[in-house]
Amino acid sequence: MARREFTVGSRGSLLARRQTELTLDALRRAHPDARFQLRTVTTSGDRSQESLAEIGGRGVFVVELERALLDGEIDIAVHSLKDMPSASADGLAVAAVTERADVRDVLLSREGLTLAALPAGAVVGTGSPRRAAQLLAARPDIRVADIRGNVDTRIRKVEDGSYDATVLAAAGLARLGWLDRATEILPAEVMLPAVGQGALALQLRAADAEAAALVAAVGHAPTERATAAERAFEARLGGGCHSAIAALGETDGSRLRLRGLVAEVAGGQMLRGELEGPVAEAEALGVRLAEALIAQGASAILEAAS
Repeated sequence: MARREFTVGSRGSLLARRQTELTLDALRRAHPDARFQLRTVTTSGDRSQESLAEIGGRGVFVVELERALLDGEIDIAVHSLKDMPSASADGLAVAAVTERADVRDVLLSREGLTLAALPAGAVVGTGSPRRAAQLLAARPDIRVADIRGNVDTRIRKVEDGSYDATVLAAAGLARLGWLDRATEILPAEVMLPAVGQGALALQLRAADAEAAALVAAVGHAPTERATAAERAFEARLGGGCHSAIAALGETDGSRLRLRGLVAEVAGGQMLRGELEGPVAEAEALGVRLAEALIAQGASAILEAAS
């Protein structure tokens, strides 16, 4: 019996389409006989010009794709894992997470200056509480201002003088072939990444065994375990869209190192922690690290931000 055609859903932004194309290339290599078609879904996050906090946080880039899955309009949704809430909608599941690209953030400045070299009062655009908190921890004398738009829009806003600099994910720039436009790659010690940053998630209907078998071929087990620890860390903390939470899981095969951060957005208190354990206990490691930061006062920081 001929295999059915699979409809793959993507957001409409330049980066989202590129990420979906890369995923489709990998699926076609793994399944040369499979048939795919691409469908673009416009999300509320793409339509709005308000900040993420004002329109409901990361989930605004996901909900329409999830609805399209549930309605049978698409069979597979390709997401940036960092855009996804800690849990899928009922009836859906993340069936595969692709091999992670560079997890780090980069600074892109109009004058080609590094973060350390920016003048006092320089305006750095970001809509991320996580980035804002860490920028101000490193440079309390700069000004952080909200910025909206896709990657190309944010770069244009720096180039036209609306901002002196912005912070972007290295993975996104690399996938677009624009990494050479970055001024500085920020080390994790300065800018711990977002949960799931650099990885792509393939989401589908939980009961669709044929699609699950198809996408399993592009899943990357080390990335799946590392990001599972990060997502468990975030879920246990329970922070909202106003919260500054960061995490990075790294595995050498059998062991997993997890770093986590909770901070006041305005550049005040910052809590950091680190744990290491068996990779098979990734989620438990995430919960343990979250509880260690809760014991240090993370809940009060998160409640103040909500």
